[in-house]
Amino acid sequence: MTEKLKNSLDMVSFQKRFVLWLLVWAHVVRGVVTLLVTFRSSNPSAKDAHIKSWSKRLLTLFGLELGVNNASIIPSTPYLLASNHISWIDIHAINAFKPIRFVAKSEVETWPIFGWMAKQLGTVFIQRGNSRHAIQVVGNMTKALETESICIFPEGTSTEGHSVRPFKANLFESAVISHAPVYSLAIEYFDRKTGLRTDITAFVGEMGLLESMSKILKHRNLRVELTFFSPSSARSQFSNDRKWLALQSQEQISEYLARNS
Repeated sequence: MTEKLKNSLDMVSFQKRFVLWLLVWAHVVRGVVTLLVTFRSSNPSAKDAHIKSWSKRLLTLFGLELGVNNASIIPSTPYLLASNHISWIDIHAINAFKPIRFVAKSEVETWPIFGWMAKQLGTVFIQRGNSRHAIQVVGNMTKALETESICIFPEGTSTEGHSVRPFKANLFESAVISHAPVYSLAIEYFDRKTGLRTDITAFVGEMGLLESMSKILKHRNLRVELTFFSPSSARSQFSNDRKWLALQSQEQISEYLARNS
């Protein structure tokens, strides 16, 4: 390849990414306007429709196809959903399938725009390492589970997605108290060209949000796959044991990822 052709291709790539960035931020602004103007006065069904539509469009802009396995097992009544955690875009992938309320680390609340949007959507923020605050969050979750479903990321951090870290059991207490069933979710990201699992979306280490967004926009040939698992058949016997619930959920996801690697 000549230097002139290489420079030409680089310019096309730069121009394409520049346009994509404009589209992404225009979409974010649209989301902010929706939250400010129409969201608060909407009924729950309309709110879910807004969230789902916005999230699906965001995935499209980032070049992410969405696949869902075992979707039919998800009930219409409130449940606790425990998921592995890879990226900031996990939340939008889940919402693109079925909007749900989230528990997120307190740092997310400080993110420009996205943190404010998460707060408007009812995200519960938890301070890592603060046991007193965790007890308060569990209380809030228990009350919320009476009428709506909640998703947690019990690893307490994001990973590259090849394995699952031990699940922290404290937030599972909300399911014990409210008698809500615990469903599990395995999230995976694949390169659509190779079909192999990829860590392009992994939001790990000291990576910043804009850096992660740029990395995904640069590739734009990915697939996110959500695989849901029902509560264990033995759940009724151990439903008052948060550590057992956490371990069962972790093992369901871990074993699936190992088989699917």
